[in-house]
Amino acid sequence: MSPLLIPILGISCGLLAIFGGVVVRPLLRLWERKMEIEAGLAAEKAAQYAAQTERLEQRVRVLERIVTDRGIAVADEIEKLRDAPLN
Repeated sequence: MSPLLIPILGISCGLLAIFGGVVVRPLLRLWERKMEIEAGLAAEKAAQYAAQTERLEQRVRVLERIVTDRGIAVADEIEKLRDAPLN
């Protein structure tokens, strides 16, 4: 075994540690921040879809009520719904 091998390995380990601290750690932080932003956007989009689904479900309930309620004329019910405010 060469007597120069130990100092070369020691310097190499030190350089590797410096490289990891200067390059790898900030890169990992960048990737983590990017994933946080993407998760926030996905959650926002999911909330928009949930709100849209709720509005559609409300409209379907109204249509079901119109179709199943035989005591009230359909035309009168539609006119009432036109005058009703939307969410």
